[in-house]
Amino acid sequence: MAHDGQIDPTSEAQVLLPDLLTLTGAAVAPAEKILDRARETLRALVSDGGRVSARLVETHQTASHGFAWLATYVQVLRQMQAWAEKLVAEGKFGEMEQLMHQIAFGEYLGQIQGGIPMSQGEILRLQDLGLGAQDMDGLSQAAVVTLSRSGNSQAARMRLVELMRERQAETIFGASGLDEELEMIREQFRRYAVDKVEPHAHEWHLKDELIPMDVIEELAEMGVFGLTIPEEHGGFGLSKASMVVVSEELSRGYIGVGSLGTRSEIAAELIMAGGTEAQKASWLPRLASGEILPTAVFTEPNTGSDLGSLRTRAVKDENGDYKVTGNKTWITHAARTHVMTLLARTDPDTTDYKGLSMFLAEKTPGTDDAPFPTEGMTGGEIEVLGYRGMKEYELGFDGFHVKGENLLGGEEGKGFKQLMETFESARIQTAARAIGVAQSALDISMQYAEERKQFGKSLIEFPRVANKLAMMAVEITIARQLTYFSAYEKDHGHRCDVEAGMAKLLGARVAWAAADNGLQIHGGNGFALEYKISRVLCDARILNIFEGAAEIQAQVIARRLLG
Repeated sequence: MAHDGQIDPTSEAQVLLPDLLTLTGAAVAPAEKILDRARETLRALVSDGGRVSARLVETHQTASHGFAWLATYVQVLRQMQAWAEKLVAEGKFGEMEQLMHQIAFGEYLGQIQGGIPMSQGEILRLQDLGLGAQDMDGLSQAAVVTLSRSGNSQAARMRLVELMRERQAETIFGASGLDEELEMIREQFRRYAVDKVEPHAHEWHLKDELIPMDVIEELAEMGVFGLTIPEEHGGFGLSKASMVVVSEELSRGYIGVGSLGTRSEIAAELIMAGGTEAQKASWLPRLASGEILPTAVFTEPNTGSDLGSLRTRAVKDENGDYKVTGNKTWITHAARTHVMTLLARTDPDTTDYKGLSMFLAEKTPGTDDAPFPTEGMTGGEIEVLGYRGMKEYELGFDGFHVKGENLLGGEEGKGFKQLMETFESARIQTAARAIGVAQSALDISMQYAEERKQFGKSLIEFPRVANKLAMMAVEITIARQLTYFSAYEKDHGHRCDVEAGMAKLLGARVAWAAADNGLQIHGGNGFALEYKISRVLCDARILNIFEGAAEIQAQVIARRLLG
């Protein structure tokens, strides 16, 4: 590298950049400075009377959501730097980790300068945030220039893939930065997924079958449904980080299996945060053991993410019980579950979130012949592209009976607030599922690229195939570090709606990119249903929609950081 920040023409041949951590450390502050300047500029644009205006945020939605993406990228740089420094201190910052680190910085700094993809057709550029050339001066600093021009080089990507080929027997590529106990948990669930899930996942998908009950029973015995439930309520009392690792590895086997724990996680979070002591004592041990399976019943046909507009109503009768009437949709695993966390309107005079209440609505598990046998309740399956192992349903309620004692917290009007308290954990868990799906795409694609011969050599030896595999591995590492950071924040009692939102926002994009690139590596075969990558592509697509669509995630992040 020349002293004036210009790049030597020979630098392309230098795979690992010298003084890497010094370079990457020096590049974080300029990115943070741009973020601060973007915040100032955008805040002035969307404020009215000194306060951020929801109307103006919507008017300038592209800029606001782009700011959320920029903030996510800056957080990526921070967390990758923290990861690298931790590995150096532990003596684990090997060549693979160094390559991943410099490629990540090179690519993400390059995208900050040239354009951040919010979706396939939406590129956020710094001028869209009202920034001028003077605001971007920091990007001309030597460290930023070196990394953005040379960090993600062809030579670095090819060397990374060479190392990946040598270390395919390892559970993941690159050190995770997690402690030994969490890595032991990873190994346990990776073995289970390899033995009991991966051999059958594609058949379950193609036949559109429910995940067999014996798998659910085995997961219950392994403690999946009670991982984070306190020990005094029958669970293991483990960290959110453990939940992330378990979700990641099970979803790597099949997203449906990895998602089984999501329902229990949401239900347990609701009860732990908002339930009475009697409700905790009654429900949590049974959730933890898998004796009862829950499903989340929130969304309605015409509301989507606008939960404050829910119309399903719950009317209290003379006995203190409730009768529920209305329609719900996109209800996962609805047929064979025992209890629904059901959000309904108890105050008919309201038209927003203030009149909503949460119920633990009991139902009888269905069978293939009678999926919804409980009186007052009907349902029909929604046929879907992917994410099939638990099935999706539309539900109808007509005078459906819910015991008064099953009003969560024993108080009406608290349902929306209670639900909001679960979103951090749900989004962290969804980010973990996205990592698993992305890793599955990498596993499948790397094997295919090794085995498939074209023009006298394996596909993996062609640079553009290797490029795709390298970027899958790097972005999976990036998504992991964001997700682990959000779990760490949650475990330490810190508010982490922004961090969880960032992990979910980026993780979903990473999963889709990995699946799409994986299918491209397969060529025409990837378009055939018999190849596993076709399933992974379908499964990956939902991650950008459920638990808050990408646009909702960006809105939440922007509003919090601008407020």
